[in-house]
Amino acid sequence: MREPDGYYTLKGRAKDLIITGGLNVYPPEVELVLAELPELAASAVIGCPDNEWGEQVTAVVVRQPGATIDEATIIAHCRVHLAPYKAPRRVLFVDELPRNAMGKVQKAMLRNLC
Repeated sequence: MREPDGYYTLKGRAKDLIITGGLNVYPPEVELVLAELPELAASAVIGCPDNEWGEQVTAVVVRQPGATIDEATIIAHCRVHLAPYKAPRRVLFVDELPRNAMGKVQKAMLRNLC
């Protein structure tokens, strides 16, 4: 969210923060960039364990019906709009994102895909 003074405030849960190579990545920032892709119906960003970096930025996405967008295209789009360490290093394709009764994506369940 952009504040009147020009600064941005990222909102989200602190436990969803991804720390990769000692740098912080806020999933909502990456998810906003993914939302720019019309071929994607939905997306969520999680941190998956990584032996070298601590966590690896991973996008879990749902394609629009009939869309054929691939992992390389998604990653390339993110690299254009984000700092290199914030861009997903991996993309997982799913049929739907798990949601709770209020419609919020259950990221804890997505982490089981890592």
